Amino acid sequence: MSQIKFMSGENIPLEMHKVRIVQKLCLPTVEQRQKNMEAAGNNTFLLQNKDVFIDMLTDSGVNAMSDNQQAAMLQADDAYAGSATFTRLEGKLRELFGMDYYLPTHQGRAAENILAETYVKPGTVIPMNYHFTTTKAHITRLGGRVEELICDEGLESFNDYPFKGNFNVDKLRALIESEGVEKTPFVRLEAGTNLIGGQPLSLRNIKDVCAVCREYGILTVLDASLLQDNLYFIKQREEACKDMTIRQITREIADQMDILYFSARKLGFARGGGICIRSEAECLKMKELIPVYEGFLTYGGMSVREMEAVTVGLEETMDEDVISQGPQFIRYMVDELHAAGVPVITPAGGLGCHIDVKQFLPHVPQEQYSAGALAAALYIAGGIRGMERGTMSEQREPDGSEHLAAMELVRLAVPRRVYTLSQVKYVIDRVKWLYENREIVGGLKFIEEPAVLRFFFGRLAPVSDWQEKLVAKFRADFGESL
Repeated sequence: MSQIKFMSGENIPLEMHKVRIVQKLCLPTVEQRQKNMEAAGNNTFLLQNKDVFIDMLTDSGVNAMSDNQQAAMLQADDAYAGSATFTRLEGKLRELFGMDYYLPTHQGRAAENILAETYVKPGTVIPMNYHFTTTKAHITRLGGRVEELICDEGLESFNDYPFKGNFNVDKLRALIESEGVEKTPFVRLEAGTNLIGGQPLSLRNIKDVCAVCREYGILTVLDASLLQDNLYFIKQREEACKDMTIRQITREIADQMDILYFSARKLGFARGGGICIRSEAECLKMKELIPVYEGFLTYGGMSVREMEAVTVGLEETMDEDVISQGPQFIRYMVDELHAAGVPVITPAGGLGCHIDVKQFLPHVPQEQYSAGALAAALYIAGGIRGMERGTMSEQREPDGSEHLAAMELVRLAVPRRVYTLSQVKYVIDRVKWLYENREIVGGLKFIEEPAVLRFFFGRLAPVSDWQEKLVAKFRADFGESL
């Protein structure tokens, strides 16, 4: 977004786009919202979208496409093999990332599956700045282990450190020395780190990590799903990069990597994904798995229309006015809530505004899934669907004990070019109200608990009648208002 000054002196993010297609929203009553939450097993993933007023569950696959993306979908080449559409997407990826080989997949976690099947064996260890849920699941199901080596500042909720997603390079070197190169098939970097608030890595840190990996002959793998936000933060926060273009920063990052994979549901504003590979030898290790798990090599589970949209979306990602909209809306939310005393992760990161639930609900133990409880409460209070990013998103230990998350967060994702500032202000208002009434909120307990990725489809129930009390307080404060 361009810097535009208001006469009032207010710092208000201004949309650099206009809305040309609209979708009607519905806000159920608070009583109906409580019933909906109960029917969904107190899991926001199980809510019906028709019952959601502001959907901040994710920014994955729900970003608004541009007019140019919509137009590009009409020129798609429907050929099963040898598609011109695939050639266009492959060419754009080669142009931006400088890697000669591309394997398409239907989304990011499909790329994770291919990588895990290729490189992870029992006893291997995968160092990363921080895990993502599906990444960890793919690695552990094959007998591997994840080691998180985030910098010390990364797990502090409130500080001004600009790159809280950075690796601790000293710990990385020590881990490689102790585990051995043969047990470390690759090092994964996530730009930026989803589960600790969308916090970015610096270009300097990326180069330092990759230098260590080259020294030991270990592959470097970048999860670039959230790269667009990270690019913006590098340009804004890293002094050495202030005069670089977004395109130049992109290539500087990619040039450090052996392999880069992404979910186009985030990077590219359309559904799809894939793996970019520098070496033909590494490509050949993975290539035969694409037809087995995804589809033929020129579509990989994606429709050609989506591939055309991704091609345009990747080019639009090089436009700072396009990629700045999300981070600026998120910063507005964070600044407003922080000023009101609501505990949110600072500095504002990408992807969404993240509420620190340990501080928001200190009276609810993590064993009662406090982040899940707050997400349920926020839907009841405002019809707002956020996502639990805490203990519920972890897996139990082999002995059945609970693995408590290092950070207990509720993520309020900001889909790109979807919501207006007045809708964002509504969310801020309801979060403030909930914070003022936080003592009402209690915990949850599982009544149906899947063994893997339980946060997607597990069902929970309140440990007390706190939801009825929350509805009564809403009515007392807002009267007949929705």
